[in-house]
Amino acid sequence: MRNVWVIAKREFVGYFNTALAFVFVVIFVALTSAFAFYVGNMFGRGQADLAPFFQYHPWLYLMLVPAIAMRLWAEERKSGTIELLMTLPIAPWQAILGKYLAAWAFIGVALVLTFPIWITVNVLGNPDNGVIFASYIGSFLMAGAYLAIGSFVSALTKNQVIAFIVSALICFLFIMAGLNLVLGFMREWAPAFIVSGLESMSFLSHFQLITKGVISLPTLIFYLSLIAFFLFANTLAIEQKKAE
Repeated sequence: MRNVWVIAKREFVGYFNTALAFVFVVIFVALTSAFAFYVGNMFGRGQADLAPFFQYHPWLYLMLVPAIAMRLWAEERKSGTIELLMTLPIAPWQAILGKYLAAWAFIGVALVLTFPIWITVNVLGNPDNGVIFASYIGSFLMAGAYLAIGSFVSALTKNQVIAFIVSALICFLFIMAGLNLVLGFMREWAPAFIVSGLESMSFLSHFQLITKGVISLPTLIFYLSLIAFFLFANTLAIEQKKAE
């Protein structure tokens, strides 16, 4: 794992050498604060909690995470540095895991910087901090799943815009699978096991369960297996590129 650590450390530090990191963090913190206090109407509701804050995370990640993921491999392919990377004495999976962990840690930093919002609701009232903590874990896992999808798509193309659009589209489909509008339509003609299977594949369904304070084993398995699957697919794509 030493090679993974070296790559992850280099990539993580690299984020803060560009304006991308600061732009992402500022936008993320600003939008989450706006959704928590203004769009969520916390003061008007008279209830100090972070339900509106986490409610919009799936949709925020839909735009922000693919923006980070699109450069993981598309930029390497466009600049030609992927060929140099493949000549180094490291396995493709080590490079993939290192770059992925660095990007995931960067998103984690953005999440940590929203902790003042958590402190604020504790000053204003008495929220269920156990539920909030669980929701943070769920948000981080969901971001990891978005990122794994984006990393895989980024390995398939040299165009970062295409990588962004396709990643966002795939993540959008995973969200839509849990919307009541979609599930209600499916229930009208599809067997119950198909509807249940579709719902179980939704980011939204699992995240909403976590925001109620329930981190179940099926939910953990869903996110971790999704991450593992797309990182494995990412490895296959890079190894195919290496073989060419």
